[in-house]
Amino acid sequence: MERNELYPVFLKTDKIQLLIIGGGEVAHEKLSFLLKSSPNTQVKLVATFFREQTMDIINSFNLTYSVKAYDESDLNKVNIVIAATDSIAVNKQIYADAKAQGILVNVADTPEYCDFYLGGIVTKGHVKIAISTNGKSPTMAKRLRQFFEEVLPENMNELVLNINDYRKKLKGDFEEKVHALNELTKEFVEQKNNDD
Repeated sequence: MERNELYPVFLKTDKIQLLIIGGGEVAHEKLSFLLKSSPNTQVKLVATFFREQTMDIINSFNLTYSVKAYDESDLNKVNIVIAATDSIAVNKQIYADAKAQGILVNVADTPEYCDFYLGGIVTKGHVKIAISTNGKSPTMAKRLRQFFEEVLPENMNELVLNINDYRKKLKGDFEEKVHALNELTKEFVEQKNNDD
C-alpha cells in the first residue's frame, strides 16, 4: 500500500526569505494562503503583471515586488521559491535554477517539480494542524481542514495557554514533566471522546 512519506515542518517564515514568481490567479492564491497562515512572512514577488487583488495584498502588507520577467538573479538570498507563472517552460527553468542553488522549490500544480506542498491548515490560536494528501487531492485536504475547524473546540487556545502555564510550574526532571503533561492531555482527549 502506498503511503504519504512527507515530513511536516512548521517554518518561521518571518525568519526566512520566500519568493513567489507569477502574478496570476494561482500566485494570488498561494500568496493569500501564505499570509493568512503567517502574516509576518518575508515574501517578495516577481511577475510580468499582478492582478489587482494581488496588488491590494502587496500594498496592505507592504511587500517587495518587481514587475519584470523572471531572471535567475531573483533567487539571490532566497530560501524557498514558489513558481506559479503561466509558462511551463519558465516554471521548469525556475525549478532547475533553484535546485542548482540548493533552494527549496514548489512549482504550482506540478508535483514532480516540488520539494514540498502547501497543505490545508487549521488554526485555533496557538494550535495549528497541517493536512497533506501527498499532492493527490487538494480538494480532500480542503474538506479535512473544514472538518477539523468544526471539530476543534473554540476554547482550544485557552486550553493550550493553561497547559503552558502548568508546564512552567512543574518540578522535576524532563521525563517527570513529560509524564505529567501526557497524563493531563490524555484526560482532555478522553473527555472529548466521552462527549461525543
